Amino acid sequence: MHDLSGNDLDRYSKSLLAILVVIVVLGVIMVYSASYIYAKELFFDSAYFLKKQLFFTVIAGMFAWLVSKTKIKFWIKYAFFFNIFCTTILFLTFIPGVGVNVKGASRWINIGFINFQPGEFIKISLLLASIYFFEKFKFMKRGEIVKNVVFLLLPMIFLLKQPDFGTFLICLLVVLFSAFMSSFPKKYFYFISSLGFSLIFLTLFIQPYRVKRILAFLDPWKNAKTSGFQIIQSYLAFANGSFWGAGLGNSKEKLFYLPEAHNDFIFSVVGEELGFLGIVFTISLFLLFIYCGLKLAVRCRDRWSTLLISSIVFIIGLQVVINMGVVMGVLPTKGLNLPFISYGGSSMVANFFAVGLVLSSVRYCKSFEKM
Repeated sequence: MHDLSGNDLDRYSKSLLAILVVIVVLGVIMVYSASYIYAKELFFDSAYFLKKQLFFTVIAGMFAWLVSKTKIKFWIKYAFFFNIFCTTILFLTFIPGVGVNVKGASRWINIGFINFQPGEFIKISLLLASIYFFEKFKFMKRGEIVKNVVFLLLPMIFLLKQPDFGTFLICLLVVLFSAFMSSFPKKYFYFISSLGFSLIFLTLFIQPYRVKRILAFLDPWKNAKTSGFQIIQSYLAFANGSFWGAGLGNSKEKLFYLPEAHNDFIFSVVGEELGFLGIVFTISLFLLFIYCGLKLAVRCRDRWSTLLISSIVFIIGLQVVINMGVVMGVLPTKGLNLPFISYGGSSMVANFFAVGLVLSSVRYCKSFEKM
């Protein structure tokens, strides 16, 4: 029985990595296809974004490998301090000269040769901290509970202040998911969930620009040249792609019509160039990734590993659903990229960090099975 479970862990972890490789390769191809004209005009180098994405991918892969060799108990034990560290880095986005303001949002810090987005790592640090807190809740004293709650809420307050509602939403939902999956008392969970969803609706309508985004999502043609422009261009991209697609590299919308074509709206370019078949293929890859991840979570007999793997699969799957929902016009624009496919170093490294934690958990579970 033990050998069978260990073989299952090997099979699903290898399948997860194989699927991830295909997703990343697709992402690199689509980043180049979506950006080469824009890069040529802006940087006089059509491969500018391609080279940076390849660099990010190599660094992220090495980082994931290093994390996979660490002990998962280390990350659980020091989750609170890791979250404090990431929260401190997030606070630096508000420091003049360190933080970088782009389009009215202070989401980046300048580290010399590149801009870094701490919010991507806050998702992981909050995931780890919330798993530890909710699972250990019944053993904690009041002062320790207060301390943990403060550092779960503080980074989310910073995210709202930036503002970065998309990352805030992801963080809030992963905290609630961790609470639900853990041994945290359900009566407290339902109370916190009610407060959390109330906070979501409050933050949605407290800022006028968010109201405009919602209205644009409901009727983008009403403000076709302003708030509704991006989603309409996305619609056109999918329409142009039809069933077979216009062909790799033949997107018209990326010709300075569709904003963020190589980033948040890269799935629109996938739809236009690869058509319905490309859309189904991409969605299938992510579904298989989620399936293998959940199988790993179920097969692990260590509770901490099960909680961690399922939470990581949840957070990646949630970002995929939201991104695809946005570009297809099913959800309001959130400013979230498509994991492993969209251009961006911070997102790539953070997501590979999460994969490294999954592999570390699997390695621990395999050793646990042999005991």
